[in-house]
This record gives sequence, C-alpha cells and structure tokens, in this order.
Amino acid sequence: MKILVLLAKGFETMEFSVFVDVFGWARNDYGYDLAVETCGFTKQVMSTFHIPVIVDKLINEINVDEYDALAIPGGFEEFGFYEEAYDEKFLNVIREFNSKNKYIASICVAALPVGKSGVLQNRKGTTYHLNNGVRQNQLKEFGVNVINEPIVVDQNIITSYCPQTAPYVAFKLLEVLTTKELMETVKTAMGF
Repeated sequence: MKILVLLAKGFETMEFSVFVDVFGWARNDYGYDLAVETCGFTKQVMSTFHIPVIVDKLINEINVDEYDALAIPGGFEEFGFYEEAYDEKFLNVIREFNSKNKYIASICVAALPVGKSGVLQNRKGTTYHLNNGVRQNQLKEFGVNVINEPIVVDQNIITSYCPQTAPYVAFKLLEVLTTKELMETVKTAMGF
C-alpha cells in the first residue's frame, strides 16, 4: 500500500511529518507494507519556517493508480502555500484521487485546496477554526457544509481544523486503510 503526501511550498513541517511517522511505525514495528512517497512542484520544497524537504517525485510524474491514498498538510499563506496549493496541477491531483474514490486526508488549511478542487461541494468538511473563522468562511465559499469539529470525515475525505489534529488525521487514515486494531496499536506504541 502506498500513500502520496502532496506538498505545496510553505507547508507546515509538523503536519507533514505525522504521515511519515505514523505509517513508518506501522511498517517498521508491525510489518505492514505501507510506503509513503512525497511529491511537490520542485525537487526541494521549502516549508513554513524555511525547512527544506527533498521530495520523491515531481507533481507531473504522479500516476494516481500507484497510490491508495493522498495526504495533504496545510501551510502558511505568507510562505506561499496557496500559490501552489491553488494551482490547477495540485487541484487536479485531488480530483483524480477523488474520482477513483481513494482516501484524501487534509490537515488544517489543506482543506481549502480540497474545497477549491470541487470535490467537497455539498459535502461536510472543516478547516482552521480560529481567527474568527476566516478560513472556515473561505471553505464555505467553495460550497462545503462546514462543521466546526476537530476532524470531519465525509465518505473518502478527511479534513481537520488545526495543527493540533495532525497526528489524529494520520491515525484516522491508517485506520481506514488498514484496521482499527492496527491504528490503536500504533497509537498506543507512540504514546497517544
């Protein structure tokens, strides 16, 4: 099983690393065949707070059929997150995963490109809830029924409302791709 982590510049490192760690624990300590591949517009993607990450593939090299799920960390506008997250190539990857009914897990404002892609129209979702709900109002503009809860699952799409939810989104993705038992085992082993 393979998970694609799609990175836009200005992504939050904490929201990115949870997918690597949670799936890494399941693979390394419990023998599950779970690979994580990273993808971006450039070979080196600069995160929020200037941490560079070398990705496995470029966005135009992606074949959605090779993956079982898509994970998208959120990021900061002032570090250029929406410049790439709202790019048609980025949105098309989201649309392709959804058209094949594959899981899409987003953390915090990563729900905004998911919403902009159109795949959440008339469905439930959430995004960053603080700062007077500015980001949640933006998500509503994409036709999303915004639910002010930490994690919202609507069929194949998982959204969440702040960085604090990051590990729980990764655990939820692990659960839907494998079993609740494995998720609980990994969660306990990691001290959650």
